[in-house]
Amino acid sequence: MAREAAFFDLDKTVIARAAMAAFRGPLHYGGLLSRRSLLQAGLAQLVYLHLGASEQRLERIRGSVLRLTKGWEREQVISVVAETLELVVDPIIYAEAMDLIERHHAEGRLVVLVSASPEELVVPLGHHIGVDEAIATRAALDEQGRYTGEMAFYAYGPFKAAAMQEMAERLDLDLARSYAYSDSASDLPMLEAVGNPVAVNPDRVLARVARERGYEVLHFVRPVPLAARMRHRVRATQVRPAVAVSFGALTLAACALVLGWWIGSREARRYRSRRRAAAVRYL
Repeated sequence: MAREAAFFDLDKTVIARAAMAAFRGPLHYGGLLSRRSLLQAGLAQLVYLHLGASEQRLERIRGSVLRLTKGWEREQVISVVAETLELVVDPIIYAEAMDLIERHHAEGRLVVLVSASPEELVVPLGHHIGVDEAIATRAALDEQGRYTGEMAFYAYGPFKAAAMQEMAERLDLDLARSYAYSDSASDLPMLEAVGNPVAVNPDRVLARVARERGYEVLHFVRPVPLAARMRHRVRATQVRPAVAVSFGALTLAACALVLGWWIGSREARRYRSRRRAAAVRYL
């Protein structure tokens, strides 16, 4: 039987912000974004958060990003992301998304991150949170490994669905029994590609479509740093053995007390029997 999968959009589904906007600070301090570009990225984030990700808005954002990144060295971007990933991403990961990812893993499904953000961000982020595969946007590179300002693959809308279908054929996945999670109406092709579509923090258009089609709707509101999550699990793991050891120690102590009482009672009975025998002989 073909394996099931769970496909997760990234921005506002797994993390509480747009990935590109989240990394604008590190890219600025790494010498890749100017102050003006930093301001433009912040304004784009505000528009995205409050007005959603329509096709026209995403097209404008994509065009501005391509212009900004033209001439950047890919290895420098990878280095900046690697150095700052945990600091940038951990505080904005939704705890509810991590719970779902872990549940799907526990139930044997392949977990895939699907995002229009660049693969230089999406792939290491996916490794960080423990997903199995990633589908992301790929920029065109010149012979020196620098961005040309053009797109090799844009993981958006119907292209996401096409990439999911290609992955399903390559890895023998059953999309009809698989799950997909997204916040945006632009991802309707992704949601329609699986048998179990779920709207997460949906924008207005997706919320309306979800009501009309009977999609499950979830609301993620609890960003919890992975480090805190792991500390909690370590403490929980440590407490359980301690309780077990304490219970075992109490059990052994109780057994020792019972055994001591039994031995003591037996010796006391023998002593009293000897005293009675001596008394009889004396009489």
